[in-house]
Amino acid sequence: MSELLEKILDRKNMNEAYKKVCANKGAGGVDGMELEELDGYIRKNWDSIREQIRGRSYKPQPVRRVEIPKPNGSRRKLGIPTVMDRVIQQGIAQVISPMCEPLFSDHSYGFRPNRSCEMAVREMLVFLNEGYEWIVDIDLEKFFDNVPQDKLMSLVHNIISDGDTESLIRKYLKAGVMVQGRYEKTEQGTPQGGNLSPLLSNIMLNELDKELEKRELRFVRYADDCIIAVRSEASAKRVMHSITDWIERKLGLKVNAEKTRITRPQKLKYLGFGFWKEPKSREWKCRPHKDAVQKFKRTLKKLTNRSQSMAFAVRI
Repeated sequence: MSELLEKILDRKNMNEAYKKVCANKGAGGVDGMELEELDGYIRKNWDSIREQIRGRSYKPQPVRRVEIPKPNGSRRKLGIPTVMDRVIQQGIAQVISPMCEPLFSDHSYGFRPNRSCEMAVREMLVFLNEGYEWIVDIDLEKFFDNVPQDKLMSLVHNIISDGDTESLIRKYLKAGVMVQGRYEKTEQGTPQGGNLSPLLSNIMLNELDKELEKRELRFVRYADDCIIAVRSEASAKRVMHSITDWIERKLGLKVNAEKTRITRPQKLKYLGFGFWKEPKSREWKCRPHKDAVQKFKRTLKKLTNRSQSMAFAVRI
């Protein structure tokens, strides 16, 4: 019996996972079970589920495909696991995350304990004010959909080296997806919407962080949003080509050639922030990007629409 798996299946760890999943709310998966029903279901079935996981016979359910519109008109595909599978995934993440944290880069900020968007933006400002004013903005094409699973699993193996747990993680990658009542296999990618995906994405992209550090480049990464700051246009071009090539060759990921670009700080929108130079102090500052502000206003308008009847206190 694997020690790591027992740690994951431990009552205390699973209770915490259950509380987290409940706190995040969210819709049910393909089995139609909602969060309210989860407690009773776990009480009744947990012993048998735990034995199935131990015996490697547990089968996660396919995820439910949901598409949400993106500001540019395209749609982001989310995969919503069942509430039970969310709890198990969260339990895995809670145990593996502390093993990964010491290996992760100081310049990566997404989906990590005690790190935030704001910290990423602050580090970006430091680079700009040190004179690194040419920006290479790398866009990974549909990152979560295109992750090569074998490459990912070999990286997971390097960290946890535990057959039972790896087998369970692989099952989640291979669980498939239900699209309008039709089952589709998932031969690549990690479902965006699963509790494990953020951690898996960091394990994958930590390889990119290590490469950028080896090249002594100044960069900030938040999930699959990676920005490199250099001193001149010439180095920006050189870095953009060599890093794009490296990502496609070594990680097997696609770089979106149309969206990957070289830009200046004034034209950059990063994590909802824009950058400007204060004329007096010649210092770079940041503020919420005008697009982000517009989106915020649109949301407010929708929420406070006069034709919607609601109590005044609720409106405020």
